[in-house]
Amino acid sequence: MPVSLQKGQKVSLTKGNSGLSKILVGLGWDINQYDGGYDFDLDASAFLCNASGKVNDDSDFIFYHNLVHSSGAVEHTGDNLTGSGDGDDEVIRVDLKAIPENIAKVAFTVTIYEAQERGQNFGQVSNAYIHVTNEETGEEIVRYDLGEDFSIETAIVVGEIYRHNGEWKFNAIGSGYEGGLYALCKSFGVNV
Repeated sequence: MPVSLQKGQKVSLTKGNSGLSKILVGLGWDINQYDGGYDFDLDASAFLCNASGKVNDDSDFIFYHNLVHSSGAVEHTGDNLTGSGDGDDEVIRVDLKAIPENIAKVAFTVTIYEAQERGQNFGQVSNAYIHVTNEETGEEIVRYDLGEDFSIETAIVVGEIYRHNGEWKFNAIGSGYEGGLYALCKSFGVNV
């Protein structure tokens, strides 16, 4: 049975499960009734960060134009342009044992493509979640449902995995930003 988290809660992924290596980080969402004339295109991304919370270089930013980290440890499985249908809308594969030692955490984010131009924000999005599953068994380990706490935000840091005393843990963050992907990239130290 998966652990269901609230904003700010943390849980170990590897304690008592030392063999866990390959995980899938699935993100999903639905769009509320919207008549703005544009499709919603939400994009999941991952930022591989050092101990100071910044990327070491721009290649540590995994998104729809850079799908695989140079280490092979993090791979975005592809951009879903509509988010329609049930289940995960975008998935990021992570091999915990292949993450380079200079990476202290991996932050998982969702942004709205061209949000400002299209007049879109996360107040128009519902049922957003992140969950982590064991890729080898398909077992869901942890889940965080974001709720309806957003209004004008166009980017969200949904959650992160991080190293702590030789273990990998998950942190449910749910922190919103205005300024979309640009603001997130600046926050994590990506040159834009």
